[in-house]
Amino acid sequence: MTTVPSVNWSYPTAVRFGAGRIKELAAVVKLAGMKRPLLVTDPGLAKLPMTAAMLDLLKADGIEAAVFSDVKPNPVDSNISAGVAAYKAGGHDGVIAVGGGSGLDAGKLIAFMSGQTRPIWDFEDIGDWYTRADPAGIAPIVAVPTTAGTGSEVGRAGVVTNEETHTKKVIFHPKMLPAYVICDPELTTGMPRMITVGTGMDALAHCLEALCSPFYHPMSEGIAVEGARLALENLPRVAANGQDLVARGHMMSAGAMGAVAFQKGLGAIHALSHPVGALYDTHHGMTNAVFMPYVLKFNRSAIEAKIERLAGFCGIKGGFDGFLEHILKMRADLGVPHTIGGLGVDDAKRDLIADMAIVDPTAGGNPVELTRDAALAIFDAALSGEL
Repeated sequence: MTTVPSVNWSYPTAVRFGAGRIKELAAVVKLAGMKRPLLVTDPGLAKLPMTAAMLDLLKADGIEAAVFSDVKPNPVDSNISAGVAAYKAGGHDGVIAVGGGSGLDAGKLIAFMSGQTRPIWDFEDIGDWYTRADPAGIAPIVAVPTTAGTGSEVGRAGVVTNEETHTKKVIFHPKMLPAYVICDPELTTGMPRMITVGTGMDALAHCLEALCSPFYHPMSEGIAVEGARLALENLPRVAANGQDLVARGHMMSAGAMGAVAFQKGLGAIHALSHPVGALYDTHHGMTNAVFMPYVLKFNRSAIEAKIERLAGFCGIKGGFDGFLEHILKMRADLGVPHTIGGLGVDDAKRDLIADMAIVDPTAGGNPVELTRDAALAIFDAALSGEL
């Protein structure tokens, strides 16, 4: 680097971290200025005792909340439209977003769109499109993650699938960042093992891609390194024992850290995972986990020195090759499929996936240019299992 770079940096919001801190939900909601919040979550979580307990905590403090849970695992635009309609019909004044990536993203997008007059696609994360939004029309948000991976609780964007084009779009606005976050690892202990694995691998993918992104952001790069270490050390622990609160806490930290770090950039793991998820409705984190080693190998020429340093920091011997072997073994131990065929993906939409990958917003952060031929090569490797 021969000149001092000129860049914009942003760091996250107020986070209340610790076991049992969900008990502070009512206080946090009041601090955010809400009196009649809409709690947005997914259908599965809406039926669980933890959601009823949250509503009871709010009611005991004089806060009447309604629940909206018409949210798909990969939220679509009609979910957001229905949520905005429920928000307006109920006269709500803020959103409590609860869940994994789907509940958190949907909640944030409902809060964002509650006071907008333009279509949601006008606010895609392209250039300064976010300036088209009316900031006064964005409702306050409190986020309560129940998984450890997406990091959406500390993000300023939401991912939503366009049902007409079957493409995932990133909608961005600085005020989409939740005003308060409650990270309570006790809320994650009931996660099914494979959701724990998928979301945990998502956190690791965020950290790895942020670290490898060529853009200049040393603070995010440092956070990515420690986030990766936490994920590598603790994901096997929580997969083996879902009641390990210490490891659950470390994974919640890794998830949030990955999302903070990836403002530095993401890359081909996500650029390929997004179209596959949109077209085949696969779990986002698990899709990232499958693509991970193939993208690491593709990027090797540009990232070898960074991965060697990361491996040393994490106590993994053998440099890049040792790190890649560690990832492969960890995936196998955790039950991650070695190929995308294990996720039900075939080659029928191979060309379309490549076309979508190279224009995905994350593609530009890959340290090696993601051309169409490169996207096809990575996809074919992930389909055949050849490294």
